[in-house]
Amino acid sequence: MDFSPLGWTLLATGALLVGLSKSGIPGIGILSVAIFTNLMEAKASTGLVLPLLIVGDVVAVLSYRQHTQWRHLWRLFPWTVAGVIAGTFALGAIDNRQAKILIGVILFLMLGLHWWRNRKPRAEKLEHAVEDHAVWFAPFTGIMAGFTTQVANAAGPVMIIYLLAMRLPKMEFLGTGAVFFMLLNWFKVPFMVHLDMITRESVVVNLWLAPAVVAGALLGRVVALRIPQILFERLALALTFVAAAKLLWDALGQ
Repeated sequence: MDFSPLGWTLLATGALLVGLSKSGIPGIGILSVAIFTNLMEAKASTGLVLPLLIVGDVVAVLSYRQHTQWRHLWRLFPWTVAGVIAGTFALGAIDNRQAKILIGVILFLMLGLHWWRNRKPRAEKLEHAVEDHAVWFAPFTGIMAGFTTQVANAAGPVMIIYLLAMRLPKMEFLGTGAVFFMLLNWFKVPFMVHLDMITRESVVVNLWLAPAVVAGALLGRVVALRIPQILFERLALALTFVAAAKLLWDALGQ
């Protein structure tokens, strides 16, 4: 992996955004995905980004672990494992264009579900909260999160929709998401090594970029403490929409 000075600057910027997305503004990580995929092949970028995500996960967990809502995680984990396994097989059966289209469609479907639910009258929403039908929503989200994260490190937007649907306050949102992704990303490591997507060369690049991830995560902590709840939710949804639109735009343009 030989990068020019400009390339290293862009990589450092992407790493900073990874950290910021982990502890401050969920969804902004899609910008880092765009940076990495424009500097190298899609599979190589997925392998390079995973250890950076883990560094950001560690900082986020240390910052927000006391706010974690474990009941949501127990609902998701078994299904997420199934999604990761399915995504591993899919990597050998679909190309990058097909993966982008599939993930983009999944995200738009989840955004549509979220929009439909929020059109209901407030009393009806409280009476029929997502908690009551998490029997189907958590398995669906878990499988989609596992699949999309294994194929393209794109589970962030999927989890944004789920955690917003659970009506978690800002800190509980961040704490639950932090623990979920730390466990998920560590689970993915052996699969990525087996697929030669994490290599000795990529780990060396990770070591150089790790300080930028930590800096972004610490900056995100400051942002999270100051941003109002409603703005936090709107930014998360808006960035999820951008992520879905970009995936489909890129795929249709190929």
